[in-house]
Amino acid sequence: MTHPWIADRTAAFDSSGIRKVFDLAAKMTDPINLSIGQPDFDVPDAVKDTAIAAIRDGKNGYALTQGMPVLRDKLQASIDAELGHRDRTNFVCSGTSGGLVLSMLALVNPGDEVIIFDPYFVMYESLVKLVGGVPVIINTYPDFRIDLPKVEAAITPRTKLILLNSPANPTGVVATEAEVAGLAKLAGEKNIALISDEIYRMFTYGDFVSPAKYNDQTIVIDGFSKSYGMTGWRVGYVHGPSAVIETMVKLQQYTFVCAPQPAQWASAAALDVDMSQHVATYARKRDLMLEGIGDLYEVSQPDGAFYIFPKAPWGTGTEFVAKAIENNLLIIPGNIFSKQDTHFRISYAAPDETLKRGVDTLRKLAQG
Repeated sequence: MTHPWIADRTAAFDSSGIRKVFDLAAKMTDPINLSIGQPDFDVPDAVKDTAIAAIRDGKNGYALTQGMPVLRDKLQASIDAELGHRDRTNFVCSGTSGGLVLSMLALVNPGDEVIIFDPYFVMYESLVKLVGGVPVIINTYPDFRIDLPKVEAAITPRTKLILLNSPANPTGVVATEAEVAGLAKLAGEKNIALISDEIYRMFTYGDFVSPAKYNDQTIVIDGFSKSYGMTGWRVGYVHGPSAVIETMVKLQQYTFVCAPQPAQWASAAALDVDMSQHVATYARKRDLMLEGIGDLYEVSQPDGAFYIFPKAPWGTGTEFVAKAIENNLLIIPGNIFSKQDTHFRISYAAPDETLKRGVDTLRKLAQG
């Protein structure tokens, strides 16, 4: 039963289904846990050492709302070197989730339509509804590719924003250069905002291309959680046209206030750490999983992030996951990320031994 004081807007979403799986995991003995969407490697020592030094040096007060120069300036130099846009600035936020919340608050009026590609990260639809927007869901099954004519057909006079996530959670699919360029061009022609959620950008096993390369108004959201294993540190950043960024900074002042200061000094150090070995390891783990189950499951090859999104070989995604959990395997039902209940998400951000146990169980489960 709900409480009479609870605001109507909270009815737009339920508690995250992923959290429910995490709660379940806490009660299981030695589960085969392929549910967690965070790296299984630790934060690099150089990053830890910088955070400890910052704390000991008294860098513990409020950070500047827009972020500390030690991090912002380094980010800006990298952004300018990649894109060279005349009017592009950045600010530091509380994780990419903070960046998503602030971008929705800054851009979406009640009744505005926001195009989202299904399957999608759990927050997208809920955040759009939270600010009074209308999610317009575009189905990308079975291969999770962006169909540009379908996008154009979905655009109405109320369309305010297109939300792209590549590499994608939950599918691991990376949008092709043609898809990205086409989407960027379409958004530019129709004067629609384009947000590119690039939190998995470092984990790309082929070629990554940002729509900002083709549309200088693109708003890019990125962060340190996935690339450096810093999920608990809550440091993200957003870059885009200065008027949009300044509005988001203004909103941050009255909401999150700032990202944690010691973590910003540490994030600046993280930018100098070579993570290529971890990326190569994850590409190998992806191959291990695909080779292990590819003959029994219908699955689009993921070229980024650390997820695989196979089709359930029988029943609904939810029914299949329930059976998997009975067999001590924790995976996430696809309907948490989708209007369909046909698939499930595997995270291969786990030790090889866990992955091999997962493959064995998935092979048994495929037989029904």
